[in-house]
Amino acid sequence: MKASGREIWIMSLFLTAIVLVFGALFWRVFDLKYYQREAFQENSQRQLSKFDIEKPRRGQILDSQGRVLAASIKEYNAYAEPRVLSEKPDQILITASSLQDILEIPGPEICRMIEESKNPGYVKIKSNISEEQRQLLRQARLRGLGIETDWDRLYPAGNLTGHLLGFVGADDTGLSGLELRYNKILAGKPGKHVYVIDVARDSIGAKSNQGTDVEDGLNLVLTIDSVIQRFVHEALKQKVDEYEAESAVAMVMDPWTGAILAMVSLPDYDPAAFSTTPQDKMRNRVLTDPFEPGSIFKPIVATIALDNGAIDYDDIFFCENGFWPKYRGIHDFEHHSYGDLSVREIIMHSSNIGMAKIGLKMERQQLYDGLRLFGFSQRTGIDMQGEDPGLVWSPRRWSKLSITRIPFGHEVLVTPLQMCRAYSILANGGYIVKPHIVRAVVDGQGRIIEDKQPVNGMGYIIKTEVAEWMVQKALSDVVNEGTGDKAKLENCQVWGKTGTANIAVDGHYDWKNYVSSFVGGAPAEEPEVVVLVSIRKPKRSLGKGYSGGRVAAPVVHDILKNTLRYLGVVEEPVAEPQVAIR
Repeated sequence: MKASGREIWIMSLFLTAIVLVFGALFWRVFDLKYYQREAFQENSQRQLSKFDIEKPRRGQILDSQGRVLAASIKEYNAYAEPRVLSEKPDQILITASSLQDILEIPGPEICRMIEESKNPGYVKIKSNISEEQRQLLRQARLRGLGIETDWDRLYPAGNLTGHLLGFVGADDTGLSGLELRYNKILAGKPGKHVYVIDVARDSIGAKSNQGTDVEDGLNLVLTIDSVIQRFVHEALKQKVDEYEAESAVAMVMDPWTGAILAMVSLPDYDPAAFSTTPQDKMRNRVLTDPFEPGSIFKPIVATIALDNGAIDYDDIFFCENGFWPKYRGIHDFEHHSYGDLSVREIIMHSSNIGMAKIGLKMERQQLYDGLRLFGFSQRTGIDMQGEDPGLVWSPRRWSKLSITRIPFGHEVLVTPLQMCRAYSILANGGYIVKPHIVRAVVDGQGRIIEDKQPVNGMGYIIKTEVAEWMVQKALSDVVNEGTGDKAKLENCQVWGKTGTANIAVDGHYDWKNYVSSFVGGAPAEEPEVVVLVSIRKPKRSLGKGYSGGRVAAPVVHDILKNTLRYLGVVEEPVAEPQVAIR
């Protein structure tokens, strides 16, 4: 009997369904065996194993003499696995009851931490437990509880190096300063260990064929000398307190290499307490706060004019007896009445009118190009975060007054770091240096992994004879006979320049407040260091003065006196024995 067409269609449909079902089953088996095998193996492995991440020790930061400025010490933390404790009724309560006596934390507080944890596999119960607590926890063998190794970052120098080093966050990642800039080098790489566990997730062995070893971070050796850093910090802090100033910066640089021996910004902060520190105190003003420099800018402009041949050393300029009505009126500081002055005398007496007339001897582009060669309006490239480039407008944006204002430090913005480098160029005979604060990267055995010192001395931007004349003649006379006499040392020739700059506010000048500065160095014949001190808003109402010569120069005196003695450049003068006359 032949099947009807309807029966054939039903049989075909039935066979097709069987083929599809078996095809799907075959595909599922194939998928599980070949495509998802690793996923299932990993899931199975996770149920049979426990992974332990070993955190690396963050690298140390050392000063130039090997003194520790930042280091990590090992600590132990108690933690719990909420998902394990939640498997049995009242397990959290039982665990908390056992822990409260060991960790000295109330049981309800422990319950709250476990129950409110957003991570089912981990919640920290207590950091930095004692060795006794660690042993008691191990003896208790509480289910779902563990002890992990962690690292605590310490900063032995506290406020002294806060702005330089910065700080790390809760995950030991650098968030500021050198900790941020060199985070990858300092951080290291974590290790991973795999343990076989039982049904209670307690370790019963370790798998030697799995996991990776921890790699501790590398160390930084800085150019900073913490002894010089302390000299600078103490001298600057004393003067800021004496004059009730708003803020201040100071730094010491090796003019031949660009190595920074000290850098201080006030107000400062302790990296260990960064979470409670106001944001304003955490700013490193040496890098971030450009300002109109005032008279400390004059030697740079005069050097450019001499180097270009726009003026000569023996040129004489009439300084209008203290007031020049042209160019909207220019007057000298405190209305000093000067007549004919040489270039040296203009620098020595800090004549604004004399500098304006020197500016008029130059082409706009000539002055602008010279300032750019000195590195103004561009970052120095220092190996720290947050450097501001400052500002020197291009000549096409200058007004008719700019060529007379820029020479005495108006209409430009510079950073303290840029000014210190500019004076270093004068000190070393005219070649460019790159400021830097990291000397080398070394491993745990002290081997140098990377030398971070830049190559200097390749490009001269001014003639050596011009630089030497400016330092050994004009700027030395500023200290010997001019406005910088309070920076003078008895047994060493100090050179430098004072500055008392107006503060620009909303397009006009604040005539009540000033930035008082001094930049210079010693010895003049072959400068060992360049020092910059800049103090913002010394309180005039105290009646002690506010000029760079009165406020900043004494600080430079103290820094140079202590630093040069410490470096062995000068010796402490020996007092002559007193002979009694009968």
